[in-house]
Amino acid sequence: MFTDLYRRIICKTMFRLQHLLWHKTIVILFLNCTFFAHAENTPDLQDLIQQFRIQNQHLSNLERDKTLFFNIAENHEKELAAGVVIHIAATPSKIFEFIENNGMASIETEVTMQDFISPNATLDTFKKFSYASDSKEAANFLAAKPGSQFNLSGQEFQTLQSIDSTNVNPALFASQIYTKILWERWLNYRKKGLHGIATYDRGAGKTADPARELQVAAINNKILANYYPKLFYAWLNYPATLPADADERFFLVNRLVENRPTIDLVHRIILATEKGGIILSRQFYVGHSYNSNQFTIICLPFRDGSIVFYVNQTFTDQIAGLGSSIKRPIGREQMRHRMDAHLKQLSSALK
Repeated sequence: MFTDLYRRIICKTMFRLQHLLWHKTIVILFLNCTFFAHAENTPDLQDLIQQFRIQNQHLSNLERDKTLFFNIAENHEKELAAGVVIHIAATPSKIFEFIENNGMASIETEVTMQDFISPNATLDTFKKFSYASDSKEAANFLAAKPGSQFNLSGQEFQTLQSIDSTNVNPALFASQIYTKILWERWLNYRKKGLHGIATYDRGAGKTADPARELQVAAINNKILANYYPKLFYAWLNYPATLPADADERFFLVNRLVENRPTIDLVHRIILATEKGGIILSRQFYVGHSYNSNQFTIICLPFRDGSIVFYVNQTFTDQIAGLGSSIKRPIGREQMRHRMDAHLKQLSSALK
């Protein structure tokens, strides 16, 4: 009796072990197959056309310097997303070289300052941003309270409110405080990636979460996930190790948004080969008006030049809540207009 019972226990245990081993083998095979099926590789043009649901006849009729719009799914209540494609009379390597050396911000007319942030940047690096001596923005910054006027964390607002700004030069004093905030935000992102991005305090217990927004943008970047899995993992889990041939840069950018100076902290990666490649950019800190931004540029050989796919994802509180169904299409159309202008300015700069 005990022998039969023992035998049944042994058989059942062996069955469970075999089942677990088989399950583990399936997982390993799945992971290996996934890795080899999705090795780092430049996308195929036809695959991109299908991915973005662009009709072949529309692309074949694409004239030089003309643009074609396509839709991008929006996966967050505060997200505006759009896609534009253009045919440019320059090889992919020339386009990548230009953007690598100059940055996309160099062709944006609303940009008033762009500066490279070195990996060993100090507080002095961020002093290149300063408020103009006659700027009302500086005085508004010093008096800022939680809300939508400035994108600052609860701690940053508390720091402002604890400082006595009477009998000081507002522009100089505000610039000094903001410089330190920018430096600390850059350091936190460098150390912790998305986990190091502080929320924006909107008051009344409300916040905006740029880290979560950029996570949503990264996760839903299907081109990145399908063709550049190593870069996808590093982008989502930064500061994870980047692919060896990736070019990484950080920028301090000041642009006019709603007629106000808006400082941005930008993280950009270029991964390119002779067959084309990808550019990733995220604004992990934005001074005001919107919360965060990610854009993706894919450049492939096309006819006697290149075809450039440009996908932009911007997150803003302004389209959420009441009236979203009206505000969202208007905001998306404005975004498309800017994207169209940027690509045409890029084309002109390359001539």
